Amino acid sequence: MKQMIQRGELVRAIECHSGLTGLLVEAARGANDERFNATWSSSLTSSTTKGKPDIETVNTTDRLDIVQDVLEVTTLPMVYDGDTGGLPELFHFTVRSLERLGVSACVIEDKSGLKQNSLFGTERKQQLEDVDTFCEKIKAGKKAQVTDDFMIFARMESLIAGYGQAECLRRSKASLDAGADGIMIHSKLKEPSEILEFLGEYNKLRGNYPGRGYVIAVPSTYNCITEAELRSAGVDIVIHANQLLRAAYPAMKRTAESILTHGRSLEVDKEILPVKDILRLIDDNTGMQ
Repeated sequence: MKQMIQRGELVRAIECHSGLTGLLVEAARGANDERFNATWSSSLTSSTTKGKPDIETVNTTDRLDIVQDVLEVTTLPMVYDGDTGGLPELFHFTVRSLERLGVSACVIEDKSGLKQNSLFGTERKQQLEDVDTFCEKIKAGKKAQVTDDFMIFARMESLIAGYGQAECLRRSKASLDAGADGIMIHSKLKEPSEILEFLGEYNKLRGNYPGRGYVIAVPSTYNCITEAELRSAGVDIVIHANQLLRAAYPAMKRTAESILTHGRSLEVDKEILPVKDILRLIDDNTGMQ
């Protein structure tokens, strides 16, 4: 992934919460043969598939099982959602495990206490981590990694928590000074104005960190902006963080309700994937034709 960024390529990632979604992502093509070139292992979708709230209820071991399921059947680089990262001593081992599995990057957020999903914004208390404490976590992760290829990104929650642009920039600089390879900038607004404002200022300081200072954007709420526009603003990685799971749930709900209503599954046949197509998808992935 680092090589892709250094070549000037935009990394286009989308969440995968299972081996099947990994296969789907790698095979997906746009109208002009566009394709995703990375995956995102989301804390939100990993916990949702287990029916649990997104408050770090799924432990690292179980999260890594999902990561391994995806990496075993795909060739795309992966970015891992590390939530808060835990204590520095624990983050050390998380980095070691991720790097050993073949993950390309990990993102940790600068919040503390009981994690609340960022898209709640100020509806829930979003407690920011002490800057020095957060930076110690970054240093521990960078010290733990074995190769230069693995990257650690600091996820900036200041805009989400209502602390404003200046605080977000201050924390971004401190994270880069601590050794972070880049930052993830996050917003819950419906339009990208505060993201673009932040990038305008951030781009002035990132030149002080050659070979680092990369930017991840996650346009979940402000998805009126295109990837090309984000790239022009200085973004290196665009993550579509939860759309596959959100697409699957309504379809599964409609199917279950139709079967209950009609007492049979015939009515949903035209809306669901034939069993033979599922079997071919899996068989093709084994190389045994």
